[in-house]
Amino acid sequence: MKPSSTPLSAEVHKIVRIQGCSYALEGELQLPPGARGLVVFAHGSGSSRHSPRNRFAAQVMRGAGLGTLLLNLLTQAETEADVFTQDLSFDVEMLAGRLVAVAQWLHTQPETQGLPLGIFGASSGGGAALVAAARLGKKISAVVLRGGRPDLAGRALFHVEAPTLFIVGSQDDVVLDLNGNALDRMCCSEKELRVITGASHLFEEPGKLEQAAQISADWFCRHMAAAAGKGDTAP
Repeated sequence: MKPSSTPLSAEVHKIVRIQGCSYALEGELQLPPGARGLVVFAHGSGSSRHSPRNRFAAQVMRGAGLGTLLLNLLTQAETEADVFTQDLSFDVEMLAGRLVAVAQWLHTQPETQGLPLGIFGASSGGGAALVAAARLGKKISAVVLRGGRPDLAGRALFHVEAPTLFIVGSQDDVVLDLNGNALDRMCCSEKELRVITGASHLFEEPGKLEQAAQISADWFCRHMAAAAGKGDTAP
């Protein structure tokens, strides 16, 4: 494993631009001093890296010592077109391909190379997170879906290796059923469904978003520490 060149005392906060073959993605990278890992956020339909819920979750994770990359998976032109069709925000294969490209880019950057990687997915972004994790294998240390759509991942569910946590509100009946069914089909060594009592799909009830964010941070911290100890973070 090639260690990060960033001094342990350094803090990073910058806007990054990740260039693909036919697109450029914009994201906000933040690393607290001595970051123990990095979580890439995959937002759902109608959302962006400016989502208040994801920004709150990212803040909680940074407070736990994790870096975060809040990312727009669609370009500005794609976002404007998707307002009318939502075709792109539910194109899980395309979004997963972009997440894979982002993970590969992070492994080349001085500030982030060598850091254990996790993916946090919400809504349709959850399906893309699982497909990307299946493609990346041991390069991903942990996955968390909050109110996610694992059913959109299809057969990729069978190939996810990373420890995976589903977080769903008890009042989100349809998504709760989808998560339970997906969990039964997964073969990864560690998987769990956490139900937040009294929460709806967006976790808007008092204290529920905070609870989901803390559970997510704990999951990432535990499994990233294990991955770093085993040296599983090399590209």
